[in-house]
Amino acid sequence: IEYIMSDSVMSKAATMEIPINSNGDTGALAEDDGLEQAAKLQWSLDEKVGSSRGTRDLQQVMVSGPNLNETSIVSGGYGGTAEGIIPTGSIKGPAVCYNPEFNKRIPVTGFGPNMQHSTSSSSMTAEEATRGVAVEKYEAVKKWGLNTYKCTKQMISERFGRGSRTVDLELEAQIEVLRDTKRKYETVLRLAKALTNHFYNMVQTQHALGDTFADLSQKSPELRDEFGYNAETQKLLCKNGETLLGAINFFVSSINTLVNKTMEDTLMTIKMYENARLEFDAYRSDLEELSLGPRDAVTMARIEAAQEQYQVHKEKYERLRSDVIIKLKFLEENKVKVMHKQLLLFHNAISAYFAGNQEQLEQTLKQFNIKLRPPGADKPSWLEEQ
Repeated sequence: IEYIMSDSVMSKAATMEIPINSNGDTGALAEDDGLEQAAKLQWSLDEKVGSSRGTRDLQQVMVSGPNLNETSIVSGGYGGTAEGIIPTGSIKGPAVCYNPEFNKRIPVTGFGPNMQHSTSSSSMTAEEATRGVAVEKYEAVKKWGLNTYKCTKQMISERFGRGSRTVDLELEAQIEVLRDTKRKYETVLRLAKALTNHFYNMVQTQHALGDTFADLSQKSPELRDEFGYNAETQKLLCKNGETLLGAINFFVSSINTLVNKTMEDTLMTIKMYENARLEFDAYRSDLEELSLGPRDAVTMARIEAAQEQYQVHKEKYERLRSDVIIKLKFLEENKVKVMHKQLLLFHNAISAYFAGNQEQLEQTLKQFNIKLRPPGADKPSWLEEQ
């Protein structure tokens, strides 16, 4: 049906007469309506079949149709003269003209309402994600502000004696003992560092004095023996002093680790425990105040929420309290063990040095696995420079 209609339309268009007016314009034909209707019918059929089949049909129509170069446009009807005949061979250009409206009738993949919908969906997704982050931050700040307000209120109430607080007398006594012990150990550490610095300066002075005595022994023949004895004595004292200095440095290093690391770690846990205790008392007081008020629907909802917060902070408080008890126990055991070893080292080293027992002093260092600095390392260590 499509081939026959295409052939008939093209044949009719090629053999029809087009009247031309005196000014060169073509007049209206009676057959225009028929051609237009046929073209519209052909176009609708092409759209139903598809673009690929439509293209193939159009090629077949143009091949089977008449040769446009052999036709002519007649002016004035069938009985006109040859002057009105215009040969089509003189017309330049293609036989088929480009129609810019054709592409507008074909839907293009990737554009149109579907693409607009996907773009709007992606923009809405990004907007929802941004809004979700903002809401999350707002809720975190709101929660922090409410918690800070409750804790500040509880702390002020405790300070002025208006509010109650949870008290663990035994645990708080142990915490106070630890803080007092840390202060005393810090004093021992400070004095031990001062002793190290002073003793280091004394050893350096003895070393310089021994060198001076040895030099004078060579330059003073009449006092050679006296200067020589003193030079040997100062060198021996300098050697023993360096050995004792190694023992004192080890003592200072161990005390520093105990005070500034082990005890400090336990005190950090204690600080977290005290903050948890304050939060627990704040939410406990809030729950007690709500429980004393009226029992309407709004208040019951607030009481239920306060009860949940109370349970959360109670569990946190009890967990940190258990951690503090365990750390205090292990700290006490570690402190006794470390200090027993370090005090024994300090006593034996000092006694052997001032007794002049070089063998016992060296044996003390071997007992505690202390290695001295290599000879010639006169520069003080970073611990000695403190």
